Amino acid sequence: MATSHDVLVIGGGPGGYVAAIKAAQYGLNVGCIEMEKVLGGTCLRIGCIPSKGLLESTERLHQAQNEFADHGINVSSVKVDLAKMHARKDKTVGELARGIDELFRRSKITRYLGVGRFLSPSKVTVVGTGEEIQAKHVIIATGSKSATLPGIELDGERVGTSTEALNYPEVPKEMIVIGAGAIGLELGSVWQRLGAKVTVLEYLDRILPEMDDEIAASALRIFTKQGIIFKLGSRVTSAKKDGRRAIVTCDGAPPMSADRVLVSVGRTPNTEGLGLEVIGIETDKRGRIPTNEHFQTTVPGVYAIGDVIAGPMLAHKAEDEGAAVAEFIATGYGHVNYMAIPSVVYTSPEIASVGFTEKQLQEKEIPFKKGKFPFIANGRAKVLGDTSGMVKVLAHAETDRLLGVHIINNRAGDLIAEATAAIEFAATAEDVARTTHAHPTLPEAIKEAAMAVHNQAIHM
Repeated sequence: MATSHDVLVIGGGPGGYVAAIKAAQYGLNVGCIEMEKVLGGTCLRIGCIPSKGLLESTERLHQAQNEFADHGINVSSVKVDLAKMHARKDKTVGELARGIDELFRRSKITRYLGVGRFLSPSKVTVVGTGEEIQAKHVIIATGSKSATLPGIELDGERVGTSTEALNYPEVPKEMIVIGAGAIGLELGSVWQRLGAKVTVLEYLDRILPEMDDEIAASALRIFTKQGIIFKLGSRVTSAKKDGRRAIVTCDGAPPMSADRVLVSVGRTPNTEGLGLEVIGIETDKRGRIPTNEHFQTTVPGVYAIGDVIAGPMLAHKAEDEGAAVAEFIATGYGHVNYMAIPSVVYTSPEIASVGFTEKQLQEKEIPFKKGKFPFIANGRAKVLGDTSGMVKVLAHAETDRLLGVHIINNRAGDLIAEATAAIEFAATAEDVARTTHAHPTLPEAIKEAAMAVHNQAIHM
């Protein structure tokens, strides 16, 4: 006899575990199938959290080597203990994972270890254990996996994905990163700070294709100055292990050799093995599951969220969708404002964005005004010794409503929250400009950029 739940979630990543907890908060009987022993998905285990751990550790290394002296702090020698750095990262992951386990326990969510596969729209089997689970509502939240390119031979050692790049046992002398998106630049930055010669190969003529053009161009200049080598307009045709090295070839260029190659060319939805064909769900050309605004698939009672559906592949986007779909199942209402989904690249400096880019507004023929303010004119940035970057505010030319905010600064990931809240509440540039900001703080740059929309910035 099959176990029965009101809601069954397939996948225990950010979207899945949030959906499960939220559904339980509404008093529903909830089960969750996850193939890994550790809850939290790619983000927690081999993505967002461990990468930020290494980014934080190596940023502190950079500060000790290059910035402490300016503060009158003299460090005679700085040594790297890579094993300890990895151990700290892994400890953080473990602590957060145990936290999710405790949340499941408190919420009385039944956990199933294995792979979920549909037998019918309301029945799922756990592959491996053979358990059968009946549910009134099934939420697919199986996330995504690293993509690759034709001609690339992933061996998990010399040529690998972000999973391997998070755990290199030694610092490579030379490293090639294929793809100039967020993941490639973050992990490239980690190993460059540790001493690797990092070369980034990108098919496009720019980096960070999802970011505002002006902000991305500024980031490219800063990263180049830091020592990362960029070869834009490079079409990679092959990458494979060659003894203790790896060889990468590009159209119209001589072969390149490196100790490690990181393939970072995006991610693809994790839908294989779910048995979607059994219940009549067809994915689109990119492998995504089509849904409506309430995350309902074409099959009644089956929902999908996160990386398996359209939209940016971001953990916080999946979390909001998880909460919204649980709310919809319980109450009939559930909504995510996709205009207010921020995106952050955790390099140094960080790059953060919310809303439309300038190019998108031009393509949509939406009239807009823009205001910019550089951190070199911000008192707090001066005190911190980090004056690179700027804030860029885009507002509707007629209504003054905020349409987009873009920031490049070492605290951009934190600063973007104010802009996201402002967009969520349909604020205008004037609303932000008239909001008192504490002095001296970095958020004052957001206020000044909002003032600059109407040519009224004070400190420029």
